[in-house]
Amino acid sequence: MTTVASIPRLQDKYRKAIVPQLMKDFSFANQLQVPRLTKVSINMGLGIATQNPKIIESAVVELATVTGQKPVVTRAKKSIATFKLRQGQPIGVAVTLRKDRMWEFVDRLFTLALPRVRDFRGMPTKSFDGRGNYTMGLKEQIIFSEIDYEKIDKIKGMSITFTTTARTDEHGRALLTALGLPFRKQ
Repeated sequence: MTTVASIPRLQDKYRKAIVPQLMKDFSFANQLQVPRLTKVSINMGLGIATQNPKIIESAVVELATVTGQKPVVTRAKKSIATFKLRQGQPIGVAVTLRKDRMWEFVDRLFTLALPRVRDFRGMPTKSFDGRGNYTMGLKEQIIFSEIDYEKIDKIKGMSITFTTTARTDEHGRALLTALGLPFRKQ
């Protein structure tokens, strides 16, 4: 008996509605010219982990809960005496999402998590890198409904990078807007 793999909701919307719309808006001749999301990288830099190593363990659990994938512990590349940092010491956690996990995470981020941010007016448009990739920062991990508020030992922020195949910031902004990322009004 064969099972049919379900396509994530946002990916289905991208294929059926967003690709034709972007082809029309930018007059692309081919569907392969339309920008697409290739990966989402989430990073939690935890400089405070030099004083309290338990923070790394809780960050790994929280990031794994939010993304559905085990994160990698990032380590210091070199020692810096003024920060009491030793080479090889854990200072953060990171995870890279692709394919179905990426689509599911982006859908939950745009529809559930971002509306829970207090006084949210949209994301700034200045965080593009010139090649259509976008990086945004979150100040607290508790906007995700998967995280149990009672088990939080410290509020931790994270940066989320959306890597696209867009060649310009304009194409990247159009893709992310069509996917549902709310940008701040200019």
